[in-house]
Amino acid sequence: MKIIFAGSIGRFPVGGHAWIDLQYLLGLRDLGHEVCYLEECGAESCVYHWEREELTSDLQYPTAYLQECLSRFDWGARWIYRAGDTCLGLSLTDFIDVCAEADLLLIRGVPLPLWRPEYLLPRRRAFIDVDPGFTQISMTRQSSLFRNTASRCECLFTIGQRIGAQDCLAPTGDFRWNKTLSPVFLAQWPLAAKDGTHFTTVMQWRSYAEAKHDGRSYGNKNKEFPKFIDLPRQTSQAFRIAVTGAPPGLLQAHGWEVVEGWKASRTLEDYQLFVQQSRAEFCVAKQGYVAAQAGWFSDRSICYLASGRPVLVEDTGLADWLPIGKGIITFGDVREAQLGVEKILNDYPAHQAAGRRLAEEIFASERVLPPLLNTAMN
Repeated sequence: MKIIFAGSIGRFPVGGHAWIDLQYLLGLRDLGHEVCYLEECGAESCVYHWEREELTSDLQYPTAYLQECLSRFDWGARWIYRAGDTCLGLSLTDFIDVCAEADLLLIRGVPLPLWRPEYLLPRRRAFIDVDPGFTQISMTRQSSLFRNTASRCECLFTIGQRIGAQDCLAPTGDFRWNKTLSPVFLAQWPLAAKDGTHFTTVMQWRSYAEAKHDGRSYGNKNKEFPKFIDLPRQTSQAFRIAVTGAPPGLLQAHGWEVVEGWKASRTLEDYQLFVQQSRAEFCVAKQGYVAAQAGWFSDRSICYLASGRPVLVEDTGLADWLPIGKGIITFGDVREAQLGVEKILNDYPAHQAAGRRLAEEIFASERVLPPLLNTAMN
C-alpha cells in the first residue's frame, strides 16, 4: 500500500519521542509498504529549542532534527514538514500527488491542527490514540483538535486496551475505538550485551494541565510519583531517572540519581544507550492513567523489553490483556514496588529472557502493524 504517516518528530525533537514514530515508519517500510512522512504544524511551527531553552518558529531547527533521524535509515526525500504556506522536504505539488495516490493517511498521537483539502484525497484516514483517557476526555469538547481529527477519520485506534470496559472511566462518547499496540522494530532494538546497574526511566514531571471529567481530575506524573518517592531508601537497588521539569533537588533528596531528561534522550543513540545500559525500568504512570484504568502500557517500556530489560510498571489494568509476572511486574503501592524490585533481582536472567520474548511475541512491528492496517482499510 501507499501510506502517509503523520507524526511529530520535528516538533518534539528528542530521541525518545522520535523513536515512537520511527517504529511505525521502519515497520511499515519493512512490510513492503511505500511510506511518506508528514508533519503538519498548522499556522506556524512552534518548537522548544532545548539548547537555547526557548520556543522557536525557525523551521530549520525541527527539520534538521527530522532529517537527522530519517537519514540514519536512508529515508530519502519522502517527507514533508508544513507550517502555514511553507513546506520543507517534498514540494507541495509532489506531496499533493502523493496524497492523490495514497491508500491511507495514518495519524499517530497528535491531531492535525489544520485540515487541508489534500488530506481528504487518500482512500482512508485513521487516527492512533497514544494517551488513553486524556484523549477521550479531550474529545468530549466540541472544539477539541482531537475531535476535529477523529471526525474526519474512518477508523480510530487506541493503545488503551481497556477503553470501553465497564469499569474504565475514560468516556467513549459516540466514537468507536479499535485496540492496537505500540510496535517495536526489533531489527533496530537488539538484546543489550551488558547488564546495567540501575533501574531507570525517562519521564516528564508534568506534560500538560490536568484533565477534568464527571467531577474527577486526571493528572500527570507529578501527582503520582510522590507516592513512590522514598523507594530508593527501602531497597539497596540504585535508581536513575532522566527527568524534565521536576522541582530542583526534590528527587535527589530522596535518594534518586537524576540526570537531565532531554540530554539523556537528545539523539536516537542517546536514548537507546540510556535504555540498554539499564538493569531494568521502573515506571510510574501518569495519575490519569491509573485513575482511568485504561490499560496503558508505555512505548518506552517496550524498548526496555526488546533490549532484554525487565519492566517494573505501575498497574493501569494490565493483567486483563498482558502476561504479568515474568519480564513485566506491576505494582500499586510502594510496598508492591519494593517487592517487585526483589522479584526481578532474585531471578534476573529469567526476567530478561521473558522481557525479550514478550517484545517478540506481542509488540514486534510485524505482529502489530498488519492487523492495524487490515482494520483501517476495511
